[in-house]
Amino acid sequence: MSIDILDWKSERDADGIHWLILDKQDSATNVLSVSILEQLDALLDEIERELPRAVVIRSGKRSGFIAGADVNEFLDVSNTQEAMIMVKRGQKLMNRIEKLSCTTVALIEGFCMGGGTELALACDYRIALDEDSTRIGLPEVKLGIHPAYGGVVRATRLVNPQHSLEMMLSGRALRPRQARKIGLVDLVQPRRQLERAARQVALKPPARQKMPWLGRLLSLPGIRHLLASYMRSQVARKAPRQHYPAPYAILDLWASFCGDRRRMMEEEAHSVSRLIQGNKVRNLIRVFFLQTRLKGLGDKKAFQPQHVHVIGAGTMGGDIAAWCALRGFQVTLQDREAKYLGNAFKRAHALFAKRIRDTAARNAAIDRLIPDVAGDGVARADVVIEAIYENTEAKHAIYREIEPRMKPGAVLATNTSSIPLEELATVLVEPDRLVGIHFFNPVAMMPLVEIVRTESSSPETIERAIAFTQHIGKLPLPVRSSPGFLVNRILMPYLVEAFFLYDEGVAPEAIDKAATDFGMPMGPVELADTVGLDICQSVAQNLSQAFAIELPKGLKAFVDSKKLGKKSGRGFYQYKKGKPIKDRDADLGDQKVIQARLLGRFLNEAVACLQEAIVDDRDLLDAGVIFGTGFAPFRGGPLNHAAQEGVDTVLASLQGLEANHGERFKAVDGWSMLAD
Repeated sequence: MSIDILDWKSERDADGIHWLILDKQDSATNVLSVSILEQLDALLDEIERELPRAVVIRSGKRSGFIAGADVNEFLDVSNTQEAMIMVKRGQKLMNRIEKLSCTTVALIEGFCMGGGTELALACDYRIALDEDSTRIGLPEVKLGIHPAYGGVVRATRLVNPQHSLEMMLSGRALRPRQARKIGLVDLVQPRRQLERAARQVALKPPARQKMPWLGRLLSLPGIRHLLASYMRSQVARKAPRQHYPAPYAILDLWASFCGDRRRMMEEEAHSVSRLIQGNKVRNLIRVFFLQTRLKGLGDKKAFQPQHVHVIGAGTMGGDIAAWCALRGFQVTLQDREAKYLGNAFKRAHALFAKRIRDTAARNAAIDRLIPDVAGDGVARADVVIEAIYENTEAKHAIYREIEPRMKPGAVLATNTSSIPLEELATVLVEPDRLVGIHFFNPVAMMPLVEIVRTESSSPETIERAIAFTQHIGKLPLPVRSSPGFLVNRILMPYLVEAFFLYDEGVAPEAIDKAATDFGMPMGPVELADTVGLDICQSVAQNLSQAFAIELPKGLKAFVDSKKLGKKSGRGFYQYKKGKPIKDRDADLGDQKVIQARLLGRFLNEAVACLQEAIVDDRDLLDAGVIFGTGFAPFRGGPLNHAAQEGVDTVLASLQGLEANHGERFKAVDGWSMLAD
């Protein structure tokens, strides 16, 4: 028997197994849209009328099982009642699957996220393809919500809550064997045995997995409240409740209602219906789409580099080289003398140890990173990245030396953070091959890379640079060459204002608190210390010459006295074991004024960059700032935040700040573009 309904192919084989295959039309991925769920509901009617021996649910796409719910439909929800209708529909459908009196199996190939994982949890058994492309997770918290189709209930009933809660709180996706280890899936099989395993489980179902004894112990009332309290304190270190309520809602649900399945299911629906209202979720969905847009830029197939040569083994150059080796490239790392390579290789080994658990794979990454004082790798490299200190003459000397040795078609990239590429290209015979590939510190953590173009950059060079960025797992942001490009251009006035506040006697702790209360991942003072005050001074000086930015006196005093921040053990803060020592009793001053001053400079410079077309549009600007600085994601980017606050409101604030603190707060002309 075979029944096809739009996006579902449904067939029953000779053994009585009913195969449900989802293959969403006109889409590269499967998502659980309202239409998909309605079709599945109709298919379940047929299955219940003529009950098969077993049901196996799988994807018709090699790319993945189910990516989750259709987040576009979240944006159509205008009130709590509509949200409840949507959630209850999903819960009812998952409950129908769970209650089928025949065996049910989810066959997971590729990514299985959110609603896809909730559907899999509703089945009796889960079998995962043993390939690195398979990922299983409940990442809803990244959109400001949590699982809504019974996922919180089922995950915490099946898997030790230490593991199931951590997966939901972090939004982290698991590899197949990780999922098997915690009991999220029953079997992990190679592709050649995948369908056979599903058939065996369907026809001769083994004993169902149960919560391990430790998980049952942790779920007892007193103990689970202690565990939930501990987890709340861990979450609070990174995500304050007032900005990110979803992880706290997960813990509240589990702590309050675990053991009462019906009530917990009901409260799960109510919780998500409340969370989905307001700007936070809409802004986080906006961030999701911005990330998707950056991932979709360019074409990885257009350029298939194999060898990367990095010049400069300082913090940035060494970490760029290590990251490229981690991502599978052959990498040669060059500096003036061998002694300068030691720290870079030490950091690389630490990165590999942290990111690669398999010993053979870790050793392979180590072998791919090769010391190269003589620079022999230049001639073989597909991408050459210059990452030395910010000095035009020094960079010119390197370009003169390496350009004749580079092979045709190789990309010459600079990691400069503030020098216009037009200045750097003047010594090149082929200036069209120069492009900026600007990473952010720390390289392993920051997802964004600015792809800096000039009038002379060839389209082929830009295309290859974007493709390379995708190959190393970063988000490419095309920007026009201009002092500071986009991210540093916007960030520097914000940091400079923090320095002015410090010069006026405001405590560093007060400055940082104003920023983190707004939603920044780190305050500007600690950020400056982390980047290095000497680097901040160098970038600030370059930008001050280009844009007449007034510089505070205190920054120079720190640099002159060799107090460079975290790397020297002393900057605005003193550091112990890499952590800043902060005065808990510091005078916090007027937090509203401090925040207004910091944010005023930030937003005004963002609008200036939009006006000057440093990037192509408002969305790309917001994306660059979010992924390049960590700008409060729940606010959707600086321009989005300004629009939501109201342009007139922001301009009035700038006018007041200008009257009290000078022309550096004068509103740029580009605000009229934001009002359109």
